[in-house]
Parts: sequence; C-alpha cells; structure tokens
Amino acid sequence: MRGFALQQVTPKPGTLARRALVCLLCATIAQMPAATAAELKQETIAAFNRYVRLTEAGIDAGLASREPFLWAERLPADPRASAESELREGKVVIERLETLDRGKPMECPGGMIHHWIGTVFIPGATLGQVLALVEDYDHHQDYYRPGVMRSKIVRHSGDDFVVEIRFYKKKIITSVVDSTHEIRYTKIDATHGRSRSWTTRVQQVENAGKPDERLLPEGHDDGFLWRMNTYWRFEEKDGGTYVECQTISLTRDIPTGLGWLIGPYVTSVPKESLTFTLETTRSAVLERRGN
Repeated sequence: MRGFALQQVTPKPGTLARRALVCLLCATIAQMPAATAAELKQETIAAFNRYVRLTEAGIDAGLASREPFLWAERLPADPRASAESELREGKVVIERLETLDRGKPMECPGGMIHHWIGTVFIPGATLGQVLALVEDYDHHQDYYRPGVMRSKIVRHSGDDFVVEIRFYKKKIITSVVDSTHEIRYTKIDATHGRSRSWTTRVQQVENAGKPDERLLPEGHDDGFLWRMNTYWRFEEKDGGTYVECQTISLTRDIPTGLGWLIGPYVTSVPKESLTFTLETTRSAVLERRGN
C-alpha cells in the first residue's frame, strides 16, 4: 500500500484578503438593524417640503409660459439631438436635476434629496393606450414586478386616485416599503397629459412575507425611503407617445463609517428605479399592443 505525503498549502495573500473582507461584510450585515437605524426629523421634512415647493413653482411657471412640453426638448442643440437619437433607439434618457434657491444648493439636514428626470419613447402607442396602463394601478404588480410587489386602488374619482403600493428593492440590502400615494391626472388635450403624485404614508416592512411581518413606525426605520413625489408628462407625436417622469425622493443621509455599504444604496437606487419604471412602461405598453 502506497503512502501519501501531506502537504500544507498556504493561502495566497489575495485569498486571505478576500476571506477577511467576506468576514467583515458578514459581521457588518449581521448588525445592520442597529447600525442603520435612522429617524426622520421635522427639520428634514421641512427642507424636503421647501425643495418640492420651489421645484413645483418652476414646473408651473414653465407650463404657464408654454415652453417646450418635454424636458428633452428644452436641452441645448447637441444634447437634444443625442437624446432624440437615443429615444428612437428605445433607450431611456435620464439626468440628475437640482433645484436651487437663489442660485444656491439647498441644505437637507439629516437627509438626502434625490431629483431625477427621464424620458422614453413608445413607438406606435397612443396617449390613451399609455394612460390606460399607467392608471391600471390594480395590476402594477404584474407590470412592474419585482420592483412593485403589490398595488391597489383605494379610491378613484374622476382623474384623482389614492393608491397603496408595496415597493421592493435589493442592492446588497433588501428593502420593502409600504406606501400610500395621492395622484392627480390632468388631460391637457387630445395628445398631451400630465400627472402629479405624492406620498401620504411611507412605512418600512420588517420581515416582509413572513408570519412575523410588521410595519415599522413612519420615520423610525432604516431611512431608505421617507418621501416621494413624481411628475409625469405624456405627449403623443412622431408616430408614438413620449413618456417623461420626474421624481423627487427623500432618504436618510449616509452615516459615518457606513458609506461603502449604505452610500451606493441611497444614491443609486433612485436613478435605477426611475430607469426601470420607464423601461418597463415601454415594454408593457408594447406587449399589450401585441408588438
């Protein structure tokens, strides 16, 4: 019988570093509830509300002055041509915005305000077909899954809706949020429409889908979403319908020492969520049309 020599294998330095990093990640994530607890303060709410008021004043002024209806149409010549080309290719054109107060950025103590605008073009779709899907809130969980886990209309009167939506997002950290939205549509004419929505309730869901599921008190959670306003515009032309969505959301600020973990979540999720919403709207309308 042949004997076997035992050889001790020394891990490479890179392997040891990776193992140490994995251990650190596991230890940190295991402590996440305590490490990421946040509290929504009145001064944070006041700062967000002020930002929204100034932004909406600008939106109303633009509508009153009859400036070009879509944001992409108001871009300088070269960026506008690039945006039009991308829209024709079925891409989402998206950009970060910032409302200034007398030319200066606005502070938001204890929180972060995320302001994005995006546009997509749906070829062959009419304004009515797009609105029929967007207003079909009872089935948003079918169109926008997994980002929307469930959605239902609580009240509907004419062009006004009250809707409850459960959002889901996983990006290192998993976040589930229940929210209530008031939504008002305005049909401008046969080819133009718009809407505004704002959250009246946002609660993080702990242990979502499990027997011990519970809603955390508003503003006493991980702070991954505290407020959200959206402003949609719809324009039928060029053989289809342009869909534009502008979002203003409020999240917690980034705690010292956890920027590497929480930073990517609170800074990238608003953009990713808006891109997903517009891409999915386009796909869902085209699918319903049989394209």
